Amino acid sequence: MKRISVICPFFNEEETIAEFFAALLKVITHIPFQVEIICINDGSADATLALLCVQQKNNVAENVQIKILDLSRNFGKEAALTAGIDYASGDAVIPIDTDLQDPPELIVEMLAKWQEGYEVVLATRADRSSDSWLKRNSADCFYKLHNQISTPALPEHTGDFRLLDRCVVEALKQLPENQRFMKGLFNWVGFKTTQITYTRVARIEGESKFSAWRLWTLALEGITSFSTVPLRIWTYLGMVISMSAFFYGSFIILRTLIFGVDLPGYASLIVTVLFLGGLQLIGIGVLGEYIGRIYMEAKQRPVYLIRKKYE
Repeated sequence: MKRISVICPFFNEEETIAEFFAALLKVITHIPFQVEIICINDGSADATLALLCVQQKNNVAENVQIKILDLSRNFGKEAALTAGIDYASGDAVIPIDTDLQDPPELIVEMLAKWQEGYEVVLATRADRSSDSWLKRNSADCFYKLHNQISTPALPEHTGDFRLLDRCVVEALKQLPENQRFMKGLFNWVGFKTTQITYTRVARIEGESKFSAWRLWTLALEGITSFSTVPLRIWTYLGMVISMSAFFYGSFIILRTLIFGVDLPGYASLIVTVLFLGGLQLIGIGVLGEYIGRIYMEAKQRPVYLIRKKYE
């Protein structure tokens, strides 16, 4: 019998654990596969770990095994997903969020597509009305910008919820990045892919752990991981400004020769200096973003550390 691994990252999710397991087990106990549920406790400060151990003890089924990886601290969702992928032993691997915005019922449809021969099955959000206006529109802007300047393009409105065949998992495990943007890595490896759509619902309990700042940081991570266009822009911008300065300087020389010297303009001079200084600082900031990535990768620290395994 084939084996399925379901990867579930948890970070301070004590309010959602019981409902999540009830919904997930309702689905997977009836599928004709052996299933391992890999729960990654990503440094939770609440009772998440204790409640996961309770679920592991109480939910014993013939075809289901619950395993828990307790990370030594909070490394972030991308690292937690990486830990689950590294540890998974299934013929197919399914990462899923634990707030039930990703409906476990789709797993059955994913497995059907997998059995048809697809190696990646994406769950694409057809309706995001449950998200705030700001989150929906910022996501739209990110996907449009990313897909304009990066290769390969990301499938729009597709999160981490997907099915990955074992061959895809083995390919992902070959990627050595420490700073990981998992949506991009999932997409970069390729393989035979199809999509299914669903309507995204609101969280069952609690609030999202991704603040606006963390979403902004993740977006920067995604762009700098898969594109050098932000660096190239400053070359072209410098050329445009240099040519503009050359033509403007030529104009001033000709005007002076013809009409004489005007009274120097302090206001226009200070505006020009501040404008060029601001551009230089922005350019240094973009360059620093990439140098920072090189610095972090050069350390070769592990993506995560496991404090204890509960099997």
